[in-house]
Amino acid sequence: MEALKCLLRQTVVGIVIVSHSRQLALGVQELAAQMVQGQVPLAVAGGVDDAENPLGTDVMQVHQAIETVYTDAGVIVLMDMGSALMSAEMALEFLLPEQRNNIRLCEAPLVEGAVAAVVCAAAGGSIEQVLAEARGALAAKASQLGINVPTTQQPEHIEEPSEIYFKEEYTKEIHIAVSNRMGLHARPAAQFVATSSRFEAQIKVKNLTKNTGYVRADSINQVAMLGVRHGHELAISATGADADAAIAALQALVENNFGEADVPLHQSQIHATPDETFISTGAPTLRGIPASPGVAIAPSLRYAMAHVVRHQLPSVQSQQYYIDNPDREWEFLQKALRDAATEIEVLLSQTSTQIGDTEAAIFDAHLLFLNDPVILEALQDYIYVRHVNAASAWQAVVEELTNQYRTHYDSYLRSRAADVIDVGQRVLRLLLGTAAAHLNLTEPSILIATDLTPSDTAQLDTSKVLGICTTAGSATSHTAIIARSLGIPAVVGVPEGILRVADGTIVALNGGTGNVWVEPSVDIITAIEAQRSAWQTSEQRAFRNAHKNAITTDGRRMVVYANIGGVADAKVAISMGAEGVGLLRTEFLYLDRKTPPSEEEQLKVYQGITQVLESRPLIIRTFDIGGDKPVPYLNLPSENNPFLGWRGIRFCLDRTELFKTQLRAILRASAEGNIKVMFPMIATVGELKAAKAILLEVQEELRRKEIPFNDKIKVGIMVEVPSAVAIADQLAPIVDFFSIGTNDLSQYVMACDRTNPQVASLADALHPAVLRMVQQAVKAAHKAGIGVSLCGELGSDPIATPILIGLGLDDVSLNPQAIPRCKKAITQLSFIEAETIASEALKQESAAKVRELLRTFKYS
Repeated sequence: MEALKCLLRQTVVGIVIVSHSRQLALGVQELAAQMVQGQVPLAVAGGVDDAENPLGTDVMQVHQAIETVYTDAGVIVLMDMGSALMSAEMALEFLLPEQRNNIRLCEAPLVEGAVAAVVCAAAGGSIEQVLAEARGALAAKASQLGINVPTTQQPEHIEEPSEIYFKEEYTKEIHIAVSNRMGLHARPAAQFVATSSRFEAQIKVKNLTKNTGYVRADSINQVAMLGVRHGHELAISATGADADAAIAALQALVENNFGEADVPLHQSQIHATPDETFISTGAPTLRGIPASPGVAIAPSLRYAMAHVVRHQLPSVQSQQYYIDNPDREWEFLQKALRDAATEIEVLLSQTSTQIGDTEAAIFDAHLLFLNDPVILEALQDYIYVRHVNAASAWQAVVEELTNQYRTHYDSYLRSRAADVIDVGQRVLRLLLGTAAAHLNLTEPSILIATDLTPSDTAQLDTSKVLGICTTAGSATSHTAIIARSLGIPAVVGVPEGILRVADGTIVALNGGTGNVWVEPSVDIITAIEAQRSAWQTSEQRAFRNAHKNAITTDGRRMVVYANIGGVADAKVAISMGAEGVGLLRTEFLYLDRKTPPSEEEQLKVYQGITQVLESRPLIIRTFDIGGDKPVPYLNLPSENNPFLGWRGIRFCLDRTELFKTQLRAILRASAEGNIKVMFPMIATVGELKAAKAILLEVQEELRRKEIPFNDKIKVGIMVEVPSAVAIADQLAPIVDFFSIGTNDLSQYVMACDRTNPQVASLADALHPAVLRMVQQAVKAAHKAGIGVSLCGELGSDPIATPILIGLGLDDVSLNPQAIPRCKKAITQLSFIEAETIASEALKQESAAKVRELLRTFKYS
């Protein structure tokens, strides 16, 4: 920490603003600070302590301000007029001689000079360069007004940071176009920043299409502010020892579309309603922006009553105070950031399990925000230079950044302000010791709020929240994206009058048109009900094949199951046409709590799901703890690579009491449901035999207690480790089914961490190496006479359907929302066709070549 402070004090010129008016000085300071996001030490000396006549300057105030921001790089003092100059000159007399030599009094205009000075200082300019920039600050304004003013001779060249710190090092630059459809939105921006941060190089990037300046590539906020869209060209520059490697990695990341599928821009949701379905129902009470399709009528519930987190950060200005121990305050802040990261990791895991990996990626950007070097540098300035307490420092930095997003010219980036607020509230709550707020609804309602954060939305109970109505937000916000994935109708940007509606008031909304009705009349309710009926008819029309068996044109059936993470997911899955559950991820039972779930608690959940499924099959995977699923109460050891560590069945075999508790609950639930059990991460025959032995122990225990269960329960394994594929012929005879997990199998086969953006693109399930593994597992299973399924993200991509059929899979399990498209794709090709496509895919040299092959196969 001392090294950090030392570096700050050695490299950045400090700025002092002296004015007769304290309000004026603070205003100039605020304006200047916003220009550089806290990268430059700034202090003010304004006004005097006189209630009747507060205008004036005070020598000791100026002296204290200089001491506060003094660095070895020097200090520039800007003054307004008269006594301000005399006070500044006298203040120098109280400094040590070596300090006085590093101080420059500047005659530049206060506002323009301060802004020019901080920008130059933030860029690493020397004290003479900063002084020259401040003195020349009026030149641009004068030029625009057509006025000739004498200018101070500028230095021949102001060096950029790369030139200052890397003069003897190699620089490489590339220009490359961004091809993925949504440009650098949250997920690819997070990958870009994470990749940049891994190299010993100074990496900068600019948007050539928009002619922006260079920004730091390791700052999630600065990269996002570039406003990069589909087709924009980037200039990426790297200087330092790893320049070549950094450029190569970033080039590969961009060329691979950041791992995103090449889907049409603004691809419609499968549940979207045709425009003609939305008929006129009379004048709506209010109009907003359609954000998530669907119609809802229910009593309203305002955010204030529901204790939903506020749109604005709670004010802590009254709690701001001077700190004497910056190191202790910094560690206090670091702990809050670590705790926030743990919370976000849990939320990310839950979202991935219950909604999907694409939606969960939103929270990857939240994690990067916590480690953004620009944010951390600004916080260091507040705590170490200004001696401001952590909560006030955090609020100030977050508010500055939020305002930058809100005032951005790009509407997409303006909508990202909600993400900044989301992270800001989370950390501030931890700093203030405030308990987390939870939305506990007792009856179905339409939620009314100024805005909802992505975190709030991801945790909504879809059986209770029938609709969302907010005064802020946009259709491209992450909140709207998650609402669409959850199938909750939503209207955003509604006039603020909606916030005055009393709780319990009947509200209707149409998420497809943006119309909202408050206390609708009987006629309007009738019309809206008709509209809802029309919408449901449209849904039924869109899903008319989803509830039929998926059969190829030559008569081969593929069963389509759902991956779920709870009772609510099961209901959605059935509505989408799922023929059962191919993967119940039970980790959700263990997350976001202080103790493990009891046997009775688990039993209740499993029974609830079987009731929804009726006689349809339910495959329960025993919990796969470790890797990317943090569970603090289990005291898991820190591992260099948790994906290769103590996780899955390895953990269960060591913590047998936890394992047995879950197995008892599963077996008891099997007495009334069509339940199968599946073990994750099986790598050896020994592991499988050990797991089955423990299952037999639990069965014997239940028999002795005369507790009913299905003693013929089928047992399967996840095939997600290369060793399991290699010995599939030995594993298949001792299980009832295989389920291939392509998410983990891809990263293990390709030797890459799929959470590491630098190499994540290698973990592509369409790579021929992975497809050959799938083929090998399928052949071994069929030779042993058992069924084989696939439950990875690959199944959710309809472009891959021909290969899955062609490789001979018996069934596939995927996210519920993808089921209708998958079933439609299955019915549009023959098995012979699919076999030919799969055979050709196995001969390709890369995933890109496989995709190119698949794009030549057309089905509508």
